[in-house]
Amino acid sequence: MGGRYKLLFGISLLFLLLDSCRASKVGVCYGRNADDLPTPDKVAKLVQLHNIKYVRIYDSNIQVLKAFANTGVELMVGVTNSDLLPFSQFQSNVDTWLKNGILPYYPATKITYITVGAEVTEIPGNVSALVVPAMQNVLTALKKVGLHKRIKVSSTHSLGVLSRSFPPSAGAFNSSHAFFLKPMLEFLAENQSPFMIDLYPYYAYRDSPNSVSLDYALFQPSSEVIDPNTGLVYTNMFDAQIDSIYYALMALNFRTIKIMVTETGWPSKGSPKEKAATPDNAQTYNANLIRHIINDSGTPAKPGEELDVYIFSLFNENRKPGLESERNWGLFYPDQSSVYNLDFTGEGAVDMTTNANVTSLNGKKWCIASSKASEMNLQNALDWACGPGNVDCSAIQPSQPCFEPDNLVSHASYAFNSYYQQNGANDVACSFGGTGVIVNKDPKSTKLQQVIQQQLLQLLPLHRMKHSH
Repeated sequence: MGGRYKLLFGISLLFLLLDSCRASKVGVCYGRNADDLPTPDKVAKLVQLHNIKYVRIYDSNIQVLKAFANTGVELMVGVTNSDLLPFSQFQSNVDTWLKNGILPYYPATKITYITVGAEVTEIPGNVSALVVPAMQNVLTALKKVGLHKRIKVSSTHSLGVLSRSFPPSAGAFNSSHAFFLKPMLEFLAENQSPFMIDLYPYYAYRDSPNSVSLDYALFQPSSEVIDPNTGLVYTNMFDAQIDSIYYALMALNFRTIKIMVTETGWPSKGSPKEKAATPDNAQTYNANLIRHIINDSGTPAKPGEELDVYIFSLFNENRKPGLESERNWGLFYPDQSSVYNLDFTGEGAVDMTTNANVTSLNGKKWCIASSKASEMNLQNALDWACGPGNVDCSAIQPSQPCFEPDNLVSHASYAFNSYYQQNGANDVACSFGGTGVIVNKDPKSTKLQQVIQQQLLQLLPLHRMKHSH
């Protein structure tokens, strides 16, 4: 009986494995540089109303943390640049902050990331030297309370951290930042934290309209650019910018660090010279972005790679300095009405216009291990997928997020589906010598649960042989 409960538990985890481990996420940045915004309580309700599951804030404001308690929304909180000095100097400062400012609200408020500093390379002075020591102290404080594996620590950067971003294959970090980037990247790799980047194709287009087409910046398929070194074809600037970071990381031999986009978006209004800052363009960019991310499209250099993205910003912020566009990045006006419509669930449709010209995001298929496969053939197929197949199987290694359930079917299904999605969900990509099978229903559906349950029940004796202890 106990074995059957374990099997059912394994089945439920397999659904999570197929549906969640590789699922990219779309969140929103909740900036508060304004004097006319609704209270945090109202904001939390607005976020839930629009099915927004992930929110980034730029500090650890207590009222905001309280407001998001028991909402299920995952929160990214920030250590501000002004706090970097005290956080880097004394461990006790960080311990006190965690004890008084974070722990009283956790886990009711689902805090999953702490960003230590924001775009420090854009700030005059030597602030960047404080970032890694502050990150280390935050990590140490989390370790003391056993939360270092549940709350990840990183820092956000602008694209200015690169000295070269085109062509993407020539992406390289600015050598003037090497003194703090190298230890930071080592920290991220060691602690499996993401490299956080703020990306804005809007600025690239605004500042160089003669060399960057609007369609290319807006994810419109009519424009493409070819990387002369790799031959890879780019149909949008966002992917090109992401890949330039991938190549910059690989050039320094950091191949396991994931990338997370902590800000991106498009303004809905600008000064007379900012003609591309319109509601239509803002809606087009963000709708296409959501589709691109939720479909787990990946990039030309990393097809199928998961990528979490945060859209900037929740509200128009009237106190932000600079050109008119700086105050008009919001998805909502301060009165909580929408600037334009977006669906964040990815389960139905993305509204491309106010008149709801709907484009479906459904129709996805998955590749899982076949119930007819022998253990030997399944193991050989798994070895191939994780080797010559170039699937990143680090997530199914011990202590990694998708290691459980620890059985051959689950691990093979993870690898098979990764390879399948990376290769355009082509039927041929789910062959694996007859050990892979395509399913075209949501793994969370009842019928498919029964199908997979039957498959696992048939394979159970094989797994007892290999995984008995």
